[in-house]
Amino acid sequence: MNLIKMEALLSIRDKVGPLWGVGFPLVLLVVLGNVPSLREEVEAGLSLFDLYVPVLILFNLAMLALVAVPTVLAGYRENGVLRRLHTTPVGPARVLAAQLVANLGIAVIAAVLFLAVARLAFGVGLPASGLGFLLSWLLVAAAMLAIGLLITALAPGRAAATAIGTVLYFPMMFFAGLWVPISQMPPLLRDISHATPLGAGMEAFQATYAGDFPPAQPLLILLGYAVVCAAAAIRWFRWA
Repeated sequence: MNLIKMEALLSIRDKVGPLWGVGFPLVLLVVLGNVPSLREEVEAGLSLFDLYVPVLILFNLAMLALVAVPTVLAGYRENGVLRRLHTTPVGPARVLAAQLVANLGIAVIAAVLFLAVARLAFGVGLPASGLGFLLSWLLVAAAMLAIGLLITALAPGRAAATAIGTVLYFPMMFFAGLWVPISQMPPLLRDISHATPLGAGMEAFQATYAGDFPPAQPLLILLGYAVVCAAAAIRWFRWA
């Protein structure tokens, strides 16, 4: 528990996760909520702003998993922290677990904040299927954090980990519907979106907002990303 607390404090001090994973999307949520054209109904009784709330939750998970986690862990390896931990009772595996739990905690806080602000300040409804939303969120978090660990495993250093995470971040967010709603994408791009972790996550989120339990396909896609990427990260992870 002390290790998790320490990693959480280090994550806050590093500012990458809290600033870009929580602060920026929260500000963006408030800005978008005050744009009149985004409050007009576009599909199924929902406005563009309604559709952006789950996108910003995905934004938070993507920033933490693709930028914060790889940057910190690759930095630990580059600076010899993980290697030195082999000689202590703590062990590097516990540091990895603590880092993941700390970032997961930040993601939980961010998701609660987004839903609360959207509901209280702008009247956006909460997911009608709460259990479905929780399951979807957990699977998206697992898939994205596994990808973050895989980036850490393959990147030779902190700079490379940051670069890889940033390069992956933008296309993933595009297919999550950050710039163009998935429903308005051409058929080919829409099909590609459904096969990406954030696109599958968005599909699952939208189902929960409509009151339905998420379809099996996006949940299985997310589970597949989590299992395959985690296994690959374990296989190729280097402590030094």
